[in-house]
Amino acid sequence: MSYSAIRTGADERRWLFALAGIVALVSLWPLARLLYEAVAPRGGGFDLSIATRALTSTATWRAAWNTLETSILGTAISLFLGVGFALVVALSDVRAKGALIFVFVLPLVVPSQIAALAWINMAGPQSALLGAFGLAPPPGSENPLYGRFGISWLLGLEHAPLVFLAVRAGLRALPREAIEAARGCGATRIVVARTVVLPLMFPAIMAGGLLAFVSSIGNFGTPALLGIPVSYTTLVTLIYQRLAGFGPSVLAQAATLSALIGVFALAMLWLHAHARRALDARVSGASMPLEPWHLGKARLAVEIFLWTALVFAAIVPFVALIAQSLVPAIGVTLDATTATLRAYVEAFRQSAVSRAFANSFLLAGIAAFLCVMLAMPIAYFAAWRRTRLVKILDTMIELPYALPGIVLAIATILTFIRPLPILGVSIYGTLWIIGLAYVARFMVLALRPVSAAFAQLDPALDEAAAAAGAGFGRRLRDVALPMVAPAAGAGAILVFLTALNELTVSALLWSSGSETLGVMVFSLQEGGDSPLAAAVSTLAVAAVIALMLILGLVAHRLPKGILPWAN
Repeated sequence: MSYSAIRTGADERRWLFALAGIVALVSLWPLARLLYEAVAPRGGGFDLSIATRALTSTATWRAAWNTLETSILGTAISLFLGVGFALVVALSDVRAKGALIFVFVLPLVVPSQIAALAWINMAGPQSALLGAFGLAPPPGSENPLYGRFGISWLLGLEHAPLVFLAVRAGLRALPREAIEAARGCGATRIVVARTVVLPLMFPAIMAGGLLAFVSSIGNFGTPALLGIPVSYTTLVTLIYQRLAGFGPSVLAQAATLSALIGVFALAMLWLHAHARRALDARVSGASMPLEPWHLGKARLAVEIFLWTALVFAAIVPFVALIAQSLVPAIGVTLDATTATLRAYVEAFRQSAVSRAFANSFLLAGIAAFLCVMLAMPIAYFAAWRRTRLVKILDTMIELPYALPGIVLAIATILTFIRPLPILGVSIYGTLWIIGLAYVARFMVLALRPVSAAFAQLDPALDEAAAAAGAGFGRRLRDVALPMVAPAAGAGAILVFLTALNELTVSALLWSSGSETLGVMVFSLQEGGDSPLAAAVSTLAVAAVIALMLILGLVAHRLPKGILPWAN
């Protein structure tokens, strides 16, 4: 072996160990600190008394039941909507599929608290939109979305795109020969779908259902806005209320409750892995793309049904949000004489709102930059150096995203509530603790597009540069980066878009002066300023849609499947 090869190998190992250390610091250490706090409160000795009290409390198990109840109902709704939409879009010849998919995945990228606020403003007695048509419920009546079924319905809508994406990916690999053989035997389309398509799609359906369930148990915005007003508490909102009421003194309780949520999530992951092994449904070999099923005269009726359902589920609520932002006060009927832009003027005038916008853009930008900087070398190793340490590193990156955000938030508080060792600097109560949590949670969003891009590249250029004596850092900068730049850019925008309106993590980590957009919308609605909350939410949604459209313009340069609404 040449000296150059030995030096290159040592260089790569140093990079890999450094990356593993950084990821362990921001991802693994906080989660380990969370578990330690649950069994050894306040850094003392082994003591399960606080955990026992928390786990035997009636409030805990009522919240746990509510969490499971809404998550299971929401997952059932997500499966029904996501599987049905995927089958129609992937198998039929409906037109404007790109536009249909764009609208269908909007609830996935629009923050849950904004979606909940939009539905509250659409269905409640103070709805400016319904009031404009004389259809609002009687004043003083309770919003029909408050409570169990409203939470379940919105969780189902928000996470149906996760099911759709999983099932559509499976349908792309569906063997065309199996369907043609069934059709050749005289089977109808319904019979083919029931006996061929759905059995082969079972692993993909399970994967989508798992994602929907785990996302539901960790969702904060929807249960907070629809549950707290009627005292319907889930585990996530119970943790929030305990911390908001008692502060750091209940961190041990919060750690125990967060660990309980994590147990639910990990139990579903284990169940999914076990079921996949027991009910393996795979196909061998490559297949031609599926020939779309021609709907004939029924196509127009199917398209009208799809667009009508999407308009009412994904567009009308945000029209209601805009309508609410145009009235001067809650309960005022929207018409030509009452419509005003006062809420938007106030949004830019209030220092807290302006600061929330600035903080969110700053945090999202920093998180996007750092996630991509870490994802680049990690994706290189994941694609071209699949060692055991690389596999462990990949798992460490996925864990904070797989677990509910509230778990990471509590873990981050416990880890950084005291000054950092050696440095003696505390980041608790600052913007930087939120940014650090964002990097840990959203790193996987940057890693996946870059890994997909590396997997499609021939490593010959990198090997040639290594043979010429180029170090790992130089090869990464001069050889790899130009080739995967579009995917890295897409990953950065995905992180930016997701972090911009994040609430679950920042709801527990923010303090005065470090408000984010998600926190601001939630606080304004809780404070009764619905028009201003609606105006801020409208601006946030406009920013999300603009970013989605920008990504769509460069979709042709990205690996297939990176942008679900574009390719």
